[in-house]
Amino acid sequence: MKAQTDHFRVSSNTRDRIKLPGVFWAGLKSIGLTPGDVLRRSNLPPTVYSGESFVTTAQNFSIWRAIRELSNDPTLGWKFMSQVETGQYHPTLLAALHARTYRESIERLARYKQLCSAEEFRITTKGDEVRVEVSWPFAGNEPAPAFLIDAVFALMTELGRRGTRTKLNPRRIELARPPELENGIEEYFGCPVKYRATRDAFILRAADLERPFATHNDELLQMLVPQFEQKLKEGRTKQGILEQVKWVLKRLLSGSQSDMLMVARELGMGERTLQRRITGEGTTFRQLLNETRHELARQYLGDASVEITEAAFLVGYEDPNSFYRAFRSWEGKTPAQWRATNQPLKSRKASTPAHSPPRA
Repeated sequence: MKAQTDHFRVSSNTRDRIKLPGVFWAGLKSIGLTPGDVLRRSNLPPTVYSGESFVTTAQNFSIWRAIRELSNDPTLGWKFMSQVETGQYHPTLLAALHARTYRESIERLARYKQLCSAEEFRITTKGDEVRVEVSWPFAGNEPAPAFLIDAVFALMTELGRRGTRTKLNPRRIELARPPELENGIEEYFGCPVKYRATRDAFILRAADLERPFATHNDELLQMLVPQFEQKLKEGRTKQGILEQVKWVLKRLLSGSQSDMLMVARELGMGERTLQRRITGEGTTFRQLLNETRHELARQYLGDASVEITEAAFLVGYEDPNSFYRAFRSWEGKTPAQWRATNQPLKSRKASTPAHSPPRA
């Protein structure tokens, strides 16, 4: 069975600007740290705490490293979110907590995170497992701090437990870092933990995602969701139509044949209207699809942990041979050749040899 993947991406016009919500500072206080100490350790101004300043991904990473250095407690990453009271949740988290099911909760979390944070979720369903990976597009090659990964995974766990009002556990956790003594991760998450994995991943049982939420509140969702959707729409309308189409394509691709009708529906317009607007910009839907696949292919091949056959699937090619032919037309070389010359030296040393491409 092929994996089905959904991408929840920050839009291409989103700047690297993160506004740390009140729930972050509440979590900080719950683990015994003061905002002032953390900001001083991170060399950031106090206006970040007052909400007057945004932070970049690099600065956010610096804050999380400061938390680790000041706490000297390997358990505080997951405790950070597990100890925050529901009443302190940001409105976007309330939309996730009051969803109908655990699946809808995770999808709302991924979708509305775009409004306040530069994070990207990839949700892959394969068989009876659902794999959730989180990345930070503006981080470059810098890995996310371990505490930040733990906090994000703990947030998804807490949503499931608080929503279903059961001791819901993921199937397993995969962490790229080496093991650390007395971090309490296995005990808290209640599942096996694999260290030195190729990527950080949160793996759930597909059946658990269908569990209904006891906290479901349709009236609250009717108040919150339209506001969030409007903000997402406003963010998209600041883009030109070509950027909007490519943004939607990046979310729809992954082993599926995305067509203009699907994109038009995502953008809330008719297929003929979309065709007219694309033509008015002097291009075609086919060309935009080709450009989007090229951009995504370079992104995935730049990640040593993504196999070439997986990259082919993730950009919408079911047949790897078709992907190899397309990539050769884009770059004048095979995916393996491009990866060998374009990966950072560190990644090349850490990665396993790429598979030889099939003959085109």
